Amino acid sequence: MSTMKVEVQFSSEDLLKAVGQLSQSDLRKFISQAIAIQAQRTTSSLMQRESELLLKINQGIPLDIQQYYHDLIAKRDAEILTNDEYRELLGLTEQIEKQQVQQIEYLAELASLKGIALNTLMENLGIQTQSYV
Repeated sequence: MSTMKVEVQFSSEDLLKAVGQLSQSDLRKFISQAIAIQAQRTTSSLMQRESELLLKINQGIPLDIQQYYHDLIAKRDAEILTNDEYRELLGLTEQIEKQQVQQIEYLAELASLKGIALNTLMENLGIQTQSYV
């Protein structure tokens, strides 16, 4: 006997009516398959979000900005920073701090998705906290 594929559009209500007519064993099988589809979609969605978060976490401060920032800090430490450079240093500091806060928020979301503590995630990713002492 040959088989053919027919696509039919059902509303959710129509589908539920059809499912209600299944035998107990067919109903169990249907539910199991529906749960498997849901798990697959959830896993795929979570993996996609994890990838997005990892990309965002790994976006660092551009090297030229990092270098300029360190140059300004060196000038400040040597006490040869001009007023304009001081304002630029303050602006860069604010920009870098905002980016670091955003990175921590991404890390926290990723840790939550994985069901682990933030510090555990950071250890797993080899991210070290900085000490300012």
